[in-house]
Amino acid sequence: MPSYRYDPLSAQDNSFLVGETPDTHMHVAGLQIFELGDLTTDQGGVDIDALRAKIESILHLIPRYRQKIQWTPVTGDPVWVDDPDFNLDYHLRHTSLPRPGSLKQLKQLAARVMAQQLDRERPLWEMWVVEGLGGDRFAMVSKIHHCMIDGMSGVDLAQILMSTKPEKEVPEPVRYIPKPAPTGRELLLDTIQRRVSLPLRAIRSYRAFRRETEDLNEELRIRFKAISDLVMQAMDPPSETPLNGEIGPHRRFDWLSMPLAEVKRVRKAAEATVNDVVLNTAAGAFRRYMIHRNCDPAEIKFRVSAPVSMRSEEERGKMGNRVSVWQVDLPLEIEDPIERLQVIHETTRELKDQNSALGVDMIMKVAEWTPPVLLSLGARAAGSQTNSIITNVPGPQFPLYMMGAKLVEMMPVVPLLAGVGLGLALFSYDGRLTWGINADYNLVPDLPLFTEMVKESFVEFADRVGVEVSGELAA
Repeated sequence: MPSYRYDPLSAQDNSFLVGETPDTHMHVAGLQIFELGDLTTDQGGVDIDALRAKIESILHLIPRYRQKIQWTPVTGDPVWVDDPDFNLDYHLRHTSLPRPGSLKQLKQLAARVMAQQLDRERPLWEMWVVEGLGGDRFAMVSKIHHCMIDGMSGVDLAQILMSTKPEKEVPEPVRYIPKPAPTGRELLLDTIQRRVSLPLRAIRSYRAFRRETEDLNEELRIRFKAISDLVMQAMDPPSETPLNGEIGPHRRFDWLSMPLAEVKRVRKAAEATVNDVVLNTAAGAFRRYMIHRNCDPAEIKFRVSAPVSMRSEEERGKMGNRVSVWQVDLPLEIEDPIERLQVIHETTRELKDQNSALGVDMIMKVAEWTPPVLLSLGARAAGSQTNSIITNVPGPQFPLYMMGAKLVEMMPVVPLLAGVGLGLALFSYDGRLTWGINADYNLVPDLPLFTEMVKESFVEFADRVGVEVSGELAA
């Protein structure tokens, strides 16, 4: 048994790492707003020491938070190793808005924090505590590299960090004893041995696949058809739009929150899925924005990447990525939301029937054989196949607390790909559905206008299917 310890990254996790550039930061993020509650200090601020103690007490449950990247000599393969110099104070940061801080100021601060690349010499996460927000509230901006987490495992992580009860008790932290990391020579030898064993592992996987598959020929046909469909789609790229171009390091951030019950009423009235409602609402907003930017929607092939979780129940709670992607063409040329929904519903039904997510999943399995340099080129080329990103993650439908402070709102952030200037991340929590909208600072100078167009699109859709929206959306 070796005296050292490390965990190799999967090809999919590595793709987020090698696809990162100084302008395209591959961290996912979240902006949370809390009621101060029991975390109020005598001076009216946030009890940062109590928060620190809470986080320190649960770090043993998420060991990846105390691990950093080590690179293999020659091959460049990354692995996770324990950080012997881990310092929580580096990752937990404390800042303030000018009191009483407004939501506009919070959005600007969050955008600046999200625009900063994570330090690759340390564990790849940060948590910013922001006090000074008006209304006896404070905020937290959480950043974690996408190579550590996908949307579904992030939901599980939030429930580890928080509690379902407004209690303030903090257990004693478990002593951290970092395990030794391998030397460069040890890591290289292990990597060579692992590469040599790949064909044998592939044969074993194929045999297991055959044993577990009743109709082998049909299953293989489905999977390779999914790959061929992806190739054909890649040969028919989307149009270039004002949302696409060279992106810089700076960001704008905005959000829109709506009652989840109203979204479900629209879904029921339209006889559609929640995802179809989301895609249709987004399509209406993109159509409006293209017209605003003097583009004819009828002449635009507009494609969005929609991540699909491949995480099984057994994999819930594990770090890392188990996600595939649908490439969905949105019919911006259709003005009527009901007609547009019918096309979107048919498109998503075909994607399901064609098992399109399996194609990307198989490609990521093959990528285990791919050198990091080629993986990097592939990751950076992905942006040319899409105009925007839309990800929708279901969250807990009950309140969460951090040291007795109630989580009021949760705004998700999806990273931008090269050439993709706007991304939408949706998260449902405690009866609300929130659209987190991340944009390149220069490509989308009027982000609040786009946010308003999302609201207008949903209200129009609701009206067409006979659903009356609440005052907060009708205003």
